[in-house]
Amino acid sequence: MNETGKLEGSCHCGNIAYEVEGEPQQAIECNCSICQRKGIKMWFVAEGDFHLLTPEENLATYTFNTHRIRHHFCPKCGIHAFGRGNDKNGNAVVFVNLLCLDSFDFESLPIHHFDGRNL
Repeated sequence: MNETGKLEGSCHCGNIAYEVEGEPQQAIECNCSICQRKGIKMWFVAEGDFHLLTPEENLATYTFNTHRIRHHFCPKCGIHAFGRGNDKNGNAVVFVNLLCLDSFDFESLPIHHFDGRNL
């Protein structure tokens, strides 16, 4: 956590950086075709709790299937740092890749397995 109490995260090269308010209570693993291949651990937050510190132009974006989630990654180092979408009630949410957070021990969190393959 930084001095403002927010968690900081980034891609490997630093081209994408962000802050997130809150404290993860669980890590989500999804078995859909992209999440399984990326091997990420997700934490969902409200859009207002996520603050991109670098320009939007630094992001590359990938969508597939229903195009409901915009998977953002760094075009330089290839790291999938976060994604944006809407929850089942239509609220804007961001999924943060817990593996991209600085100085955060995600291994202490319980894992929730999400069956995204069968949506």
